[in-house]
Order: sequence, then structure tokens, then C-alpha cells
Amino acid sequence: MYEKRPSRRVGALDELRGLLILLMVYYHGAYDAAVIFGADFPFFFSRPMQWLQTFISCGFIIISGMSARFSRNNLRRGVQVLGLGLLLTAATLFVMPDQRVMFGILHFLGSAMILFALFEKQLDKIPTVLGAPLFVAIFILTLYVPRGMLGYPPFWTPLPDMLYQTGFLFPLGFPSDGFFSSDYFPLIPNLFLFFGATYLGVYAKNGQIPEFCYRTRFSWLAWVGRHTIWVYMLHQPIVYAFLWIYFRLFPAA
Repeated sequence: MYEKRPSRRVGALDELRGLLILLMVYYHGAYDAAVIFGADFPFFFSRPMQWLQTFISCGFIIISGMSARFSRNNLRRGVQVLGLGLLLTAATLFVMPDQRVMFGILHFLGSAMILFALFEKQLDKIPTVLGAPLFVAIFILTLYVPRGMLGYPPFWTPLPDMLYQTGFLFPLGFPSDGFFSSDYFPLIPNLFLFFGATYLGVYAKNGQIPEFCYRTRFSWLAWVGRHTIWVYMLHQPIVYAFLWIYFRLFPAA
């Protein structure tokens, strides 16, 4: 059980969250241009863009896990975020079914917050110093579960096919052959990275990380970071509308 102390806002987390959401806006804009509108943009399919996507997603999961230690009510917050994720599913199924989001980052983060709220007391029984490395190790061990493998290459083993034939276990990380989601973040392995980050949040909440992390240097970026949920929900239709107009005006692009 860790010692709870009065918490201070960690300005660096707000700024990093703001940077990540701006990078996500860029990534989604590039995705829309290259995949949906068919623009000649080969860089989107390059390895640096894959690294960027990994950096963005892992960054959001880690920051959200750390921030769970600062939340007054993770259960309520999780239900709200999951509800927005389900709203996104309904909207994409209705407007663009070929780009549907069945279990994306909002579904995952909302579910992770709910699970953390339910199991926080049990998680606190693990020593803080061991929590992060333990769950990161499990995260690496289960990284390829959505692809049917347990372990890390070359030390991995196939999982039973029946797990991937149900059609409804995709939120856990067992998608069937016909499953598609344009944004997919299953609980396995991502929940273990989230849980690991909550132990880093203990140090941040207790004032045990470097002092400069608590200062805010770019107030505008921190503001964006404190409103990421609204940026996430609103940026995609705005970006899509902009690109739709652009490619109608300049079809050769």
C-alpha cells in the first residue's frame, strides 16, 4: 500500500498529452488523405509513421495510467470515456462503415479506467517499485496475443484457435478472421501497460519525480492537453471535411 499525499498538477504530463493529441491529428489527417482519399502519400506507409503511431498510442496509455492516480473517480471517468467510444462506434458504423471503430483507444482507455477503479486496492498490494516492471514484462509477453501468439519472438507459442473463433472476444484481444476496426486497442496487451503506468503515477502524485516535471512551460500546449477528449472527438470530422473540400477543388492531388 503506497502512502497518499496531497498531489500537485504535473505540468509536463499536460504538455506531453497536448503534444500527443496534435501528433494524432496529423496522423489521422495523413491516414484520411492516403487511405480514404487515395492521395499519393507513400510516406504514410513508411516505418517512421509506424513508429509515430506506436509513440502516440503508448504515450497516451502511459499518461492515462499515471493520471488515474490523480482522478477522484476513475469509475465515473471511465464510464464517460467508454460511452464516447461507443458513440464513436455508432457514428462510424452509420457514416463510414468501411472505417468503423469497434474497439479503439477511447473504448480501451474507458475500460482500463473502470478496471483500475475496480481493482485498485488489489493492485496497491504490489510494492510500488515492482509494479511497473512487472506489468511491463507481462505487456511484452502478451504483445502478440491479438495475432494468436503468446510470448516474444522467437520464444513464443500459438494460442488455441477457439479463442479467435467466437466473434465477440475482440475487446479482450482475440479478434476473429473477419474482424475489422480502423482503430483497435484491445485490453490484452494494452491493459498491462496501463496498469504498469499507474505505479509511475504513484511517484508523480507523491512529488517523487524531478521538480521540473511539475512546472508548465507552454501554457497553450498544456491547455490542449487538458482538453484532449474534445480534440479527439472533434478533429476527425473537421479534418475529413477539410480534405473532402480540398480534393474536390484539387482532384489531381
